[in-house]
Amino acid sequence: MKAIIVDDMPLAIANLESDIKTHLPEIDLIGTAESVVSGAKLVKKLKPDLIFLDIEMPDGLGFDLIDLLEEPYPYVIFVTASNEYAIKAFRYSAIDYLLKPVDPDLLLEAVTKLKSQLGLSTQQMDLARKSMQGEKTEQLALNTQDELRIVEITSIIRCQSDSNYTTFYFEDKTKMIVTRPLKEFDKILKNSGFIRSHQSHLINGVFIDSFQKADGGYLLMKNKEIIPVSVRKRTEVVEFLKSLQ
Repeated sequence: MKAIIVDDMPLAIANLESDIKTHLPEIDLIGTAESVVSGAKLVKKLKPDLIFLDIEMPDGLGFDLIDLLEEPYPYVIFVTASNEYAIKAFRYSAIDYLLKPVDPDLLLEAVTKLKSQLGLSTQQMDLARKSMQGEKTEQLALNTQDELRIVEITSIIRCQSDSNYTTFYFEDKTKMIVTRPLKEFDKILKNSGFIRSHQSHLINGVFIDSFQKADGGYLLMKNKEIIPVSVRKRTEVVEFLKSLQ
């Protein structure tokens, strides 16, 4: 597995290089960079499988580096002195988020997690990338802190926002919390029969029983759940339901 380190502190690079060489012989370190711009150039030149990426650098954040990249994207393990970006890191589908000074056991655990994900089939990994990019598919790759699960879109009843998290509710009465905001799934699922009824709710039209006009309007689901409809979304929801007839 080819990897690079991007960090603005030479000592941090040296320490991480030492830990990798000592504990992770399967990782082939092929380069280092000390800024967002030089790191992005290095990725494009060397095409590593994995980046060990710092977040706060003089010319920007590690997230800016990821935004500069094109497919196929390398995997990312963030290595940083700050814990304030953890939630955002997982929105970027990070494999892990390690704090400096790096605990070798946690470093090994992060790479083990990556190898576990690489155990998925090529088809599943391709689906994961398509889901992250918002391409239309019949399945969806949902990435949590513990697993990457492939689900059938038709099995999703609804999605509900909780800040930067999204909870998926399934037909089999299970649920799953994903570390990506609802607006991203709105883009992915809007062409698959889903409607955004409210800032916090994205609904699969197949599971809607009716639109009730009382109390300002709400959706009654086939499982008897009641889902709010915002004033701004009311006309759009009504037109959506008419299109299903």
